[in-house]
Amino acid sequence: MISCGEASGDLYAGALAQEIARLDPAARVFGFGGDHLAAAGAELLGDYRGLAVTGLVEAVRVLPRSLAMYRRLVAAARDRRPDVFVAIDFPDFNFRLAGALRRLGVPVVYYVSPQIWAWRRGRMRTMKRIADRVLVIFPFEEAIYAEAGVAVEFVGHPLVDLAHASRPRNGFLTAIGLDPAAPTVALLPGSRPNEVRQILPVLARARELVADRVPGVQFVVARAPHLDAALFAPLASSRLGMPATVESRTDDVLAASDVVITASGTATVQAALHERPMVIVYRLSPLTYKLGKRFVLVDMYGMVNLVAGRRVVPELIQKGLTAEAVAQETIRYLTDADHRERTRQALGEVVVKLGAGGASRRAAEAVLRVARQATAVHAGRS
Repeated sequence: MISCGEASGDLYAGALAQEIARLDPAARVFGFGGDHLAAAGAELLGDYRGLAVTGLVEAVRVLPRSLAMYRRLVAAARDRRPDVFVAIDFPDFNFRLAGALRRLGVPVVYYVSPQIWAWRRGRMRTMKRIADRVLVIFPFEEAIYAEAGVAVEFVGHPLVDLAHASRPRNGFLTAIGLDPAAPTVALLPGSRPNEVRQILPVLARARELVADRVPGVQFVVARAPHLDAALFAPLASSRLGMPATVESRTDDVLAASDVVITASGTATVQAALHERPMVIVYRLSPLTYKLGKRFVLVDMYGMVNLVAGRRVVPELIQKGLTAEAVAQETIRYLTDADHRERTRQALGEVVVKLGAGGASRRAAEAVLRVARQATAVHAGRS
């Protein structure tokens, strides 16, 4: 049984389920996810879309649907008795679900662990209680969990295998009506509706400021699937008109760009794998930010900066996220070749730290080991 609650988790879940099927064709997978998990052959009992939000306040709005999904999944686990449960990130939902399945006697593997080291560190006690094994995707995480007494394994980052463009820059840009010779800026405003609402109006204004300063610059939007078109109205109403927009082809967009403006999250790692200089942006509702800030334990938010151990790309967060600041950082990348190259080299170092390919397969092997150990124990008892 697998549970993931957002676009990146669904991508990892699909890759994991594919590797499980390759290693054990008799394995059956069911649970909570999206298109990638379903395409890998899993039986979906629920779809994450509509439940994926960021922020404490925002989560309250989807609480009734979350509770209904939680009850459905617990009932399914009670009836089917899976040999192992794999929770993928999405901690506010998966912590509770993992605890319920643990009480049913189902072993728990937590894959793509939540950023306990970054905020709300008290959750480490919960992780130690609910997880039989934690599979981490960033190298520095292994020591943090091991020191806390949690059974942990670093498997590498699944995006190392998954982040590949399907077309070269020239062919891709030509196909979407853009000039391969022109400076190209990618806009990635996030995968959740509440993220896009907070971030995109700022990016729309920043786009105009960049266009005023950089002749011939063009923009392409990487749009997450299933987002309402109305969310992108700030771009459409701009004096520049709606930019080229591509859905579900983020790697093609990144590979074809010169600079990336991206919401903080998985996309920053994806951009790093393409060694694209980026400006990281993020904004929560004021109340959510005020409530959550007291629990934050790091002074950097972007994952590429955390992996590097230093600020290699700019972060414009909350009040720091202004159109003028976004434009300034973007223009610097576009006009300062030395700055752009230094950033690319630093991102190359981040990529090395993410580990070799094969993360999804290593994760699948670990999941199957836990499942087989549980099966052996049950057989011995019977």
